[in-house]
Amino acid sequence: MTRNFKNEDEGKRVVTADGDEIGTIEMASGSMAQVKPSSNLSQSVRRRLGWAEDGEDTYELQTSKVDSIESDEVRLKQNL
Repeated sequence: MTRNFKNEDEGKRVVTADGDEIGTIEMASGSMAQVKPSSNLSQSVRRRLGWAEDGEDTYELQTSKVDSIESDEVRLKQNL
């Protein structure tokens, strides 16, 4: 199980299991983080994350979708 998010996770890149960047953590606390999506994030990845609404500044990311939290990035699970 992945640890909860901490304040020091803010600013980290969020990447898919394949290493493609999807955004940056803006706010982090407990089991939820707010992620500012990359401008080139595909609609298919947005749908898999439940980020279907366009035009939002940030989107929620739950630790249940996270594989690991490293010193410089948050890596998502393979099968989202």
